Parts: sequence; C-alpha cells; structure tokens
Amino acid sequence: MIEQIKIDRNSKQKEIKYLQRNLSNRHIQLIAIGGAIGTGLFMGAGKSISIAGPSIIFVYMIIGFILFFVMRAMGELLLSNIEYKSFSNFATDLLGSWAGFFTGWTYWFCWIITGVADIIAVTAYIQFWLPEFSYWFSSLLVILLLLSLNWATVKIFGEIEFWFAMIKIISIMVLIIISITMVLMSYPSISGSVASFNHLWSDDGGMFPQGLMGFFASFQIAIFSFVGIELVGTTAAETKDPKVILPRAINAIPIRIILFYIFSLMMIISVIPWNFITIDKNPFVELFILAGLPTVASIINFVVLTSALSSANSGIFSTSRILFGLALEGDAPKQFSQLSRYSVPIFSLTFSCICLLGGVILIYLIPNIITIFTLVTTVSAILFMFVWTIILCSYLVYRKKHPELHGRSTYKMPAGILMSVVCLIFFAFILILLAFETHTRQALMVTPLWFIILSAAYWLLQKYKIKLQ
Repeated sequence: MIEQIKIDRNSKQKEIKYLQRNLSNRHIQLIAIGGAIGTGLFMGAGKSISIAGPSIIFVYMIIGFILFFVMRAMGELLLSNIEYKSFSNFATDLLGSWAGFFTGWTYWFCWIITGVADIIAVTAYIQFWLPEFSYWFSSLLVILLLLSLNWATVKIFGEIEFWFAMIKIISIMVLIIISITMVLMSYPSISGSVASFNHLWSDDGGMFPQGLMGFFASFQIAIFSFVGIELVGTTAAETKDPKVILPRAINAIPIRIILFYIFSLMMIISVIPWNFITIDKNPFVELFILAGLPTVASIINFVVLTSALSSANSGIFSTSRILFGLALEGDAPKQFSQLSRYSVPIFSLTFSCICLLGGVILIYLIPNIITIFTLVTTVSAILFMFVWTIILCSYLVYRKKHPELHGRSTYKMPAGILMSVVCLIFFAFILILLAFETHTRQALMVTPLWFIILSAAYWLLQKYKIKLQ
C-alpha cells in the first residue's frame, strides 16, 4: 500500500501539490501539549470529581500511564518507515487495507464527534458572559471561525495552536500557584472549612468517598480528557524533522500529565472539597471566584473557551489531513485530495466543517448541555479507543513481521509486546465499565452502527475497485 501511494503521487505530480513540512519543533511540542490538555479536563472536571471524589487523581494517573505506552508504540511505528504519514498508513501496511480504511474514517469521525463536544463546550462558556445568547447560533459562529482559521497555511495553523497552548499552560500554572497560596494561607472555603490538602485523603469521606463504583464510573469522562494525545502522529507528515521532534513530543507526555492533570486536580480539590463541586459549573472558574478574583474568573473562562476552540481547531486540522490521505489511497472521493495554493486540503476541510453542523442540530434539539456532552464524549471515547487499539495491534504485527526493523529502531517501545497486551486488556475493561451507566450505555449501544456503516461502505468500495480492474 505504501508503494501504491508512491505510484499515485508520481502519477499526479502535475495535478496536485502535497502537504508541506512547515511545522517546527516548537509548533509540534505545543500542539502535543494542546492535545494533552483537552476540553474534557476543563468541561468534564466537575462531573468526574463529583463522581469519583479525590480518587479521580488515580484515574488520570492510570489512563495517562496506559496512553503513554500507546504513544510509544505509535512513535516506533511511524519512525520505522519514513513513508508512514499517519497511523492509517501503517495500519494499511501491517493489518491490511480494511484496517487503513476503518482507522482513517473512524479517526475522522472521532474528531468530528469531538469537535461537536468542543463546540458544545464553547457555547456553554459563552453563556458565562452572554446568558441570553442563543446556543445554536453561538455554535454556528464557532464553526465559521474554525473554517477560517484552517483556511490559511499549515504554518499559520501551527502559530495559532502555539499561542492557544501557551494560554492553557500559563493559566494552569497560575491556577496551581494561587491554589498553593490559598492552602498555605488556610483560605476560607465554600464548605465553611479552609483550603487544605486534608481534603484529598482524610476529610469529606477520604480518597474513595463514592466507593469503587464511583471510582470506575469516572473513567469515561476522564478518558475523553486525553483524546487528541495522538495528534502528534497526524502532524508527522508536516514536521520538518520527525525523527528528532516526534520522540521529544512523546517522551514529554508523562511530565505534562502530572503537571497539567494531576497537580491541577489536586489543587482544585484541596481548595474546593469534592462534594461542593457541581457538574454544571466549571471548577477552574469557581476556584478564582472563591479566591475573591471575579475578574480573573472571567479571564479563566476565556482560557477554557480558547482551550475548547484549540481542541476543535486541532480536530479540524486532523480530519482534513485524514480525508486527504484516504483520498490518495482511493478510500475517499478524489476531490478530497485537492489542495489549495497554500497546500491546505480545502475540500476535506470544508466537508469536515459542514459535518460539524450536526452539533448545531443537537444543541437545538436537546437544550441540556451536560446530557449532550456526556453522550457525545462517550461515543468519542469509544471510537478513540478503537483507533488506539488498531495502533497496538499494528505494533504487535510489526514486531512479528519485521523483527529486524525493531532491532534497528532507535526509539523502541519499552516492554513492547507485554505492554501492548496490558493496554488492550485495559481498553476492554473500560468498555465493560461503560455498560453500567445509563448515558454511557446508550452511547455504547449506538456506536456499533458506525462500524456497520463502515463495513457496508468498505464492501461496496472493494466491489467498485474490482470492477475497475
């Protein structure tokens, strides 16, 4: 399949241009951070804390640990063959054409669903300032903004994401510093107590106040917080030096998880006891209101809004590139392989933005933001776990078929085969957990429809290709 892509490229050399390697190290590093700080952390933190209590910290540790190994597997595969431009390429090469087709289209749909969740989050944040403003009209304006942001060159996209990520980093660092100060001052809390680290383990029911079921139930929202962590893999085709930049971005993931997830959640719970955190309010904003800094709270609301925009912007970037790759392989209409004079897959980009209008319809039909967000994020989490599973399965086949490539690799996955199996078992465990909650169970029952549609589409495509031969 990789050879076929080369043939296709050579035969169309005069017809189309190709993705340009215009993303530098600082772009990739910040895009990786942006992918690691998603809407799920800001929008879903309230719900996950209220479900699990302080034990949510362990949930994020476990998920982060597992996904780090998935990213290491992806990194070794991408660097084993420079012709691999994304995980759909190595899935095709190692597992077969069906895997590339399913992975590419599922990853595209993942980001469409995630984009819908991000748009829902943005409209909710806008209500902080404009409570009377229409939800569906806000979401429509957001989609138009995303289209315009991605219309420019990839270098401009990199700059936009760079500054979006900088805003996230600075705001979380400020939150951690203010929270530590409040704890050291024994600042009065909304519960009538004071800010204290005791809220993490001894006060308010201890670390597992909701028991093991509360602990397990929080995995759904928590795992959605990590979607986009694999975004560094889809930017590989537009990276100037992937052999240097990709390992750096992946190796920094554990530090980012500890700093941006673990520390921020620990400080929030230390200042605001978990049983006073509600699912319909953003705990990041509430913390600054409690600190007597309503102006800063407004700024933080802007920060979490830009975070959601950043996630949606990254998603649109990713979906347009995935469709471009699918079109080159003959798995999507050839129009999606056409690039603008700025080397942007313009038709893929526009089509993805049109699909986001589904979010506008959802918001119009179901006015309850949290209900929609839970449903949409569960579907997204399930589909992303499928993509992560394909990455792991590709790695296992790679180890079996190409031991010489693994032997020469300068970026080997630690305990590769063992940890791949552990990660696969973990994802199966998460699917079982999703069956116990009403909203997540509904999403679990609906998701197979996507794979039925894909199976029918793949069967028809294969018949069409056979006829052409």
